[in-house]
Amino acid sequence: MHDEVMIDTLARLVNDDPAIVRWGRRMNETFMVEVGEEQYLIKVAEGKISVEKGPFTQRAWRFAIRAKRDAWKKFWQKTPAPGWHDLFGLLRRGDVKFEGDQRVLMAYLQYVKQVLAAPRKA
Repeated sequence: MHDEVMIDTLARLVNDDPAIVRWGRRMNETFMVEVGEEQYLIKVAEGKISVEKGPFTQRAWRFAIRAKRDAWKKFWQKTPAPGWHDLFGLLRRGDVKFEGDQRVLMAYLQYVKQVLAAPRKA
């Protein structure tokens, strides 16, 4: 599946999954996901998300997760290969970068991981 389609389905996949929403029910933050050159702001309100496509200038976000398009493509496979299944696997490989307030990322890490893995269900 094309990565833009993956991002486009993200809000529906997350918001329709009560288990994921429950993990993020206390999160009210905005973070950026960069897929290659494409930027997306993920706004979280009590576990529900909305997605806005960039490019952005002067937009606020608490943390960003940036990776090349190919890395996301491998991460979003229905059953990713070892090392491609987890954000920290990508980090160990040097394929993803975390920026901004990583305390917020770590506070909601399980939720963020579930949000970003949700396209695997599509």
